[in-house]
Amino acid sequence: MVITARPSYSRIKTALEAIEQHKDLELLLVVATSALLDKYGKVVDVIRKDGFTISETVHNLVDGENLLVSAKTTGLGIIEFSGVFDRLKPDAVVTIADRYETVATAIAAAYMNIPLVHIQGGEVTGNIDEKVRHAITKLSDIHFVATEKARERVIHMGEDPKKVFVTGCPSMDIVMRVLDDADVKERYDPLCKYSGVGNVLASRNDFILILQHPVTTEIGEARDQIRCTYNAVKDLPIQVYWFWPNVDAGSDAVAKTLRTIRESEEPQNIFLFKNLASDDFIRLLNSARCIVGNSSAAIREASFLGVPAINIGSRQAGRERGENVVDVPYDSERICQAIQEALGKNGDRKRNCLYGDGRGGAIIADLLAKVELTSNKMLQY
Repeated sequence: MVITARPSYSRIKTALEAIEQHKDLELLLVVATSALLDKYGKVVDVIRKDGFTISETVHNLVDGENLLVSAKTTGLGIIEFSGVFDRLKPDAVVTIADRYETVATAIAAAYMNIPLVHIQGGEVTGNIDEKVRHAITKLSDIHFVATEKARERVIHMGEDPKKVFVTGCPSMDIVMRVLDDADVKERYDPLCKYSGVGNVLASRNDFILILQHPVTTEIGEARDQIRCTYNAVKDLPIQVYWFWPNVDAGSDAVAKTLRTIRESEEPQNIFLFKNLASDDFIRLLNSARCIVGNSSAAIREASFLGVPAINIGSRQAGRERGENVVDVPYDSERICQAIQEALGKNGDRKRNCLYGDGRGGAIIADLLAKVELTSNKMLQY
């Protein structure tokens, strides 16, 4: 199993737990790229704290956040992952979702004739992730997808229906844990363990969350897009918990803009965070009045929880979504209006199980134990 970034770990944590507990499986965990760096929350520390043993680490992130660096990081990843796989000699490699580091994992495994298992293929979104996700699908031998529509797309791409399984998204397992912990709000505040970046967290009252990442096909607009969202929330009479972007082309521009806003304008209602542990983030999301930005968390986890989500721009274009999601363009007035409408909704939240029912990790582990592992496939065209 290869973990390369913050979202990768949250997507797969419960599957790692189920694999470790399974009598017929052995977990070899490789942690790489931005998951090792403090700048992006040093997810490796969270992984160790959660009790997992790390077999190898791979430092393959080239410094800088632009298109050239993304390509170089991918190339270096192919070289480094090939060496790791040669040393560990795994029976299969499991790779997650659609990041550029993920395609490096897939290429290395495919060329070494190691059976490749892809989690969360078959989905549709905007930007470069769309190309990467489908490329990994064609490199992969076994597919664990989140929805029935995703399974249909993978099969239509020529993959063997017998090797395409609907497992749901394992991150829904973590959401289910939070929902099962009925009195969590009364006895546990996840932010008691964290502090904002560059400021002190105010007393916790009502709040909204923002997760906004750069769009790799729109990196020239990243600064304006982040400013647009800031202008929509800066005067809101509510606290805003804003999370640092993923490591993608354009992230540097987003980060610099956030730093400039923090230092020059000193907004009193906005608090910046690098990373929260998966369970803590879900607890926070469950308590939020709404989530704003372009993260898949608004489409997946927030939908399961029924938390209102304002999705901005094209990054999640085409992804299946629940009734909780409202789509808006990069227009400060439209964003602010959508937030105000979400804040006005105080009724019961409707949960949507589109991306799974909270058993994804166990399903994945059971399938890995019994599915035929082969790197030689016949296309089904």
